[in-house]
Amino acid sequence: MLKIGEFSKISRVSIRMLRHYDDIGLLKPAEIDDLTGYRYYREEQLFIIGRITALKDMGFALADIVRILEIHDDKEQLDAFLSAREKELTEQAKLTEYRLMLLDTARKRLRKEQNMSFDVTLKTIPERYAATVHMIVPRYEDEGIAWAKLREVKNLVPAEPCYAIAEFLDDEFKEENVELIVSMSVNGKYEDTENVKFKTIPAAKVASCVVKGSYDQMSDACATVISWINANGYKLSGPMFNIYHVSPAQTQNPDEYVTEVCFPVE
Repeated sequence: MLKIGEFSKISRVSIRMLRHYDDIGLLKPAEIDDLTGYRYYREEQLFIIGRITALKDMGFALADIVRILEIHDDKEQLDAFLSAREKELTEQAKLTEYRLMLLDTARKRLRKEQNMSFDVTLKTIPERYAATVHMIVPRYEDEGIAWAKLREVKNLVPAEPCYAIAEFLDDEFKEENVELIVSMSVNGKYEDTENVKFKTIPAAKVASCVVKGSYDQMSDACATVISWINANGYKLSGPMFNIYHVSPAQTQNPDEYVTEVCFPVE
C-alpha cells in the first residue's frame, strides 16, 4: 500500500487532484484510515491513474473518463470513444489551420501596407455567346465543381476577350446549397450537353472594380462598389457576379489573381 504522498509522487498527479478524483468517483483510495483519515492506494492503481492521465492528455473531460474506465474492458465501446475524440480533434485542427491562415494573411497584408482602396468604374459587359453551367453547389468555395462541369466539353475555343464569369443567384447569403451560373464566352457554335448549355447572354451595365491578389479582399471590394452605387444614384438591377481575369486555373499563386467584382445597375 502507498500513502497518498507516495502515490502522488510516483504517479506525478498532485494530492489536490487525487482528492478531487476521489470526490467525483473517478479514483477512490483503496483504504482510508478511520482514525487519521489518511488515504492509501494499492500499487496496481498506478496503472489506472496512468490511463486517467493519458485520457486527460487526449482532451477527454473527467466525466467522460469516468465512463471510459467503466467500460475499459469492452474494446468495441472503448474504440468508439477514441474514434469520436479523434474525429473531434481533426475538426478542431482544421478550424485552427483555417484561423492560422487568416491570421497569416492579415499579417502579410499589414506588412505590405496594402492599399485597400478600389477604383469603381461604370461599364457595359458586351453581349456574348457562352458555355454555361447552372447548378447548386454545397458552398461558395465549391464553385470549382461547376467549372469542372464546363471543362467536360472538349475543344472549346475561348472568345477574345474571354469572359469567365460566376453569377450568384441567391437573394441572401447561403451557408449551403448555393445556386450559381458559371459561363465562359466562346467562339463558334456548339451542341448542348447534359450539363453545359450554350446561349447568347445579353449586354449588362455594371459598376465594377478590379481586385488584384487573393480573394480575402472580396468583401471590402463589394462594400466599396455598393457604396459607390448608392452615392451615385444607381440601383441594383440583378445578381452580382465575378469575372475571373486570372484565376486558380491559370496560377496557384493567390497574389497573381485578378478578379473583377460586378454589380448590374440601372
